[in-house]
Amino acid sequence: MVTGGAGFIGSNLVRALLDAPGISEVVAVDDLSTGSLENLLDLPVQLLTGTILDPDLLDEAVRGAAAVVHLGALGSVPRSIDDPLRSHHANATGTLTVLEAVRRHRVPQVVLASSSSVYGANPVLPRQETLRPMPVSPYAVSKLATEAYAVAYASCYGVQVLPFRFFNVYGPRQAANHTYAAVVPRFVSAALQSQPLQVHGDGTQTRDFTYVGSVTSVIVDAILRRVSAPDVVNLAFGARISLLELIGELEGLLGRRLEVVHASPRAGDVHDSQADCGRLRELFPSVRRHPLRAGLEETVAWMSGRVLAGR
Repeated sequence: MVTGGAGFIGSNLVRALLDAPGISEVVAVDDLSTGSLENLLDLPVQLLTGTILDPDLLDEAVRGAAAVVHLGALGSVPRSIDDPLRSHHANATGTLTVLEAVRRHRVPQVVLASSSSVYGANPVLPRQETLRPMPVSPYAVSKLATEAYAVAYASCYGVQVLPFRFFNVYGPRQAANHTYAAVVPRFVSAALQSQPLQVHGDGTQTRDFTYVGSVTSVIVDAILRRVSAPDVVNLAFGARISLLELIGELEGLLGRRLEVVHASPRAGDVHDSQADCGRLRELFPSVRRHPLRAGLEETVAWMSGRVLAGR
């Protein structure tokens, strides 16, 4: 069962699970507040539409499940600053509600998504999981609660958990047409429409961009091999790419210069992010980083069709 299964990462994961050997059925739960029915078109997946805060819905969804992947969340640092209570309810209380359903139905395994934003103001790079979290946004606090609840449930109830910290995941099916869109789809959408790319700050801030296919392949492998961990695991590969370098990659890919406009830095944003991936490679020794240029090519190809169709 996948919460947030109609969202960006969730719908890519559903596809990967359906292609995996030994997985006969996938159930998705999504309230469609940020996910889309279009992401699951023509897939043999059962979609239960509703909130993860509904215990009855979760009982229906997890009954008989061999594993739960909890991706359902309300993303975006700026969104959490605008409405911190909504982020808390969706991310912290939502995780607790999912874990209670897992416990009631004795689901053998649960994989959960946290965020690199929990490192926040900690200046140490690369970000190793043992660093002290220093969250600087309500979103980061709510994701820290997500992973803390997972670890606590493993300790108190023996739930087999695998909490991941995602770092700037990008790729096909990531929405660009809303206020809180992530940087890669925003840049790609603007570039395809010959509009200026808005950069908050001077563009030297760095991110560990992670292709969605790498994320889904790790999660599928974790489910097939029943991987669990007593603490959180970074799911990224130690790259450190500035926004200006990202724009340069897009310019090389599109074969033209892109107009850039600069705006004030945003509250809650960290300047630099880079994962230490040692723990990830111990658990998943065969994992490989998807090159940024290749990932951007696939993202541009997917978004081009949508821009041409006016979607």
